[in-house]
Amino acid sequence: MSPASTGASTVVAATSAPVPSSLVDDRMAPGGPGYRRMSFALFLAGVATFALLYSTQALLPLISGEFGVTASAASWTVAAATGGLALFVLPMSALSERFGRRAVMTASLAVAVAVAVVVPFAPSLPVLVALRAVQGAALAGLPASATAYLAEEVRPRALVTAIGLFVAGNSVGGMSGRVITGWVAQEWGWRVAVGVIGVLAVVCAVAFRLLLPTPRHFVAGSLRPGVLVRTVREHLGNPLLRRLYAIGALFMTVFGGIYTVIGYRLTAEPFSLPQGVVGSVFLVYLVGTVSASTAGRLVGRLGRRGALYLSGGTTAAGLLLSLADSLGAVLLGLVLITAGFFAGHAVASSAVSKTATRGRAQASALYQSAYYIGSSVGSTAGAVAFHGGGWAGTVAVGLTAVAGVVAITAAGSRAAARGAARGA
Repeated sequence: MSPASTGASTVVAATSAPVPSSLVDDRMAPGGPGYRRMSFALFLAGVATFALLYSTQALLPLISGEFGVTASAASWTVAAATGGLALFVLPMSALSERFGRRAVMTASLAVAVAVAVVVPFAPSLPVLVALRAVQGAALAGLPASATAYLAEEVRPRALVTAIGLFVAGNSVGGMSGRVITGWVAQEWGWRVAVGVIGVLAVVCAVAFRLLLPTPRHFVAGSLRPGVLVRTVREHLGNPLLRRLYAIGALFMTVFGGIYTVIGYRLTAEPFSLPQGVVGSVFLVYLVGTVSASTAGRLVGRLGRRGALYLSGGTTAAGLLLSLADSLGAVLLGLVLITAGFFAGHAVASSAVSKTATRGRAQASALYQSAYYIGSSVGSTAGAVAFHGGGWAGTVAVGLTAVAGVVAITAAGSRAAARGAARGA
């Protein structure tokens, strides 16, 4: 019997036909080549970014004492850094479109760690605030470029998880920076503490550059201002992106306010905790590491809006619980606030990367700009509210922001329902 009569030649032809290269998705995925190195490299970048950005936050009572200033004045060492990042993240994203994500992230970390070497020698509060603003501006090259890199180099199904790992690095950086500075400052002062964070950031920056795989899917864009303006206008004209930007800003308003002021509350009556113990309170950031890295599964079960509702509700519950004059209740409240914030941030930021089909760096930059504006507003408003109304005033600022998250998410639900009704 001939091969033709058995169908053998047909089977061989069908199974051995090459798959067109245009149909092969060679982007990274969990378990695939380069994914683990990429994840660890961006995790370290996240550690360095948050450790530097918030290196003075746990030290504000000591800074207030050395320079003889109020909590709201000292809070500018945090607000200046986040404000500088918010201001420069869009221009940095444009540079990453032209020169590449890895090049911009590497340069940003290099400048930021160089400034970190100078920060401990600031002779006055205005100089310290100015250095922190420069440091924040330098760090602006990291967040938007990192999420754009992931959107280009990672398969869509793995994107939320990959961005969650980067956000988890943020939480570890924020935690380690505050814990380390708390204990070091208790023994040697705040200047040595921020110097130690600078050394940590140098190590992270070097490892990041050595580990991050070379981009394979980056296509250089244009630096022409007109192209940038059109791209930004397009993103701002998208109702979903506008809602996600606002949600990111409001979540960060809560987080920035609470963690800027918490050191003042815990070092005062009725707690009167020493600086090292106050720094250790930031170990609750580990909860954020877990909630951010599991955001993908949360979205899979509840959908994006369901995950945002749960994140907002968890944050609000933590705020209310923290009002009690019990250290255990305050710590549990911080755990809930941290879990809700990091989960909500991971969900919103990954949704931005999925929604933007072009100009991803600009889309992510706009989110990061709104996010860090929220941090600056939160740290300042939270400190002012604390000065005027105590911890309850800071909590009121946070609850107002959470109410905004819920209202915006509900508006998105109504918009989706109307769209489904028109399509039916």
